[in-house]
Amino acid sequence: MAEEHRKVRKTHRSSRISTVVSIGLVLFLLGVLGVLLLHAQKLSSYVKENIELSIQLNPDLDSLAVNDLLARVTSANYVKSARFVSKEEAAMEMKKELGEDFISFLGYNPLYPSIDVRMRADFADNVTIQSFIGSLKTNPLVKEVQYQASLVESINRNLSAITLILLTFSVLLIFVSVALINNTIRISLYSKRLLIKSMILVGATKGFIRKPFMLSSIWNGILGGIISLLLLSGLLYLALQKVPELSLIRDLRLMAIVSGTMVLLGIFLSLICTWFAVNKYLRYRTEDLY
Repeated sequence: MAEEHRKVRKTHRSSRISTVVSIGLVLFLLGVLGVLLLHAQKLSSYVKENIELSIQLNPDLDSLAVNDLLARVTSANYVKSARFVSKEEAAMEMKKELGEDFISFLGYNPLYPSIDVRMRADFADNVTIQSFIGSLKTNPLVKEVQYQASLVESINRNLSAITLILLTFSVLLIFVSVALINNTIRISLYSKRLLIKSMILVGATKGFIRKPFMLSSIWNGILGGIISLLLLSGLLYLALQKVPELSLIRDLRLMAIVSGTMVLLGIFLSLICTWFAVNKYLRYRTEDLY
């Protein structure tokens, strides 16, 4: 009898471990997708806000007029940042890019002073940029405005496509995840179907029977969430070691949201699936249990 009891306990322990691990792995996949989805927006903003417009200025500068233009550009709600670049600074930057002193070769500095502008992510599209350029061209200080219109269009198109793909994949993965967790919990409760029926036969109420299973499901969800967080943290650590540039778009607030959501989702899915699984066995007739 003692040996049989040990076997039953071992079976239940093994079933619980497999349930927790399954929940953890499913949540890990959802967490990875959540990180990608949330940081895709962050990456999108980072890329868009690094698109630079160069407002080329006429060489005959009046410092007060330039400062006034710079203040007007900076105060625009669709501008993230703007800085004045003198002819000398532009020449130094060009030397670094070319690796040689082109001024010595030409005998003069052909570059114009400029104001380099970076747009806010929400306004980094060709329509807004063209409207912005149109308002600048009325200023006599402005010679021309240079930016890569095709690059802006390509970035917006590609980022929209990537976001749509991630959203579609997210919805599909959520359905698959719910199905996997549901099947895992149903299989783990299958071994307890006779116990559930026995409790019904001795007069236990449905609420009394459900209670220990629901409490256990909460712990399973918490443990599964912790496992998924450990796996996700390990993956992100390895990713940062391999690609240090990822730290530029890392957002601790978003990571906290993903972490909390994973644990809460684990508890919620475990509770819901356990509720339906227990109710299923509560409705079983005795002959259906074998």
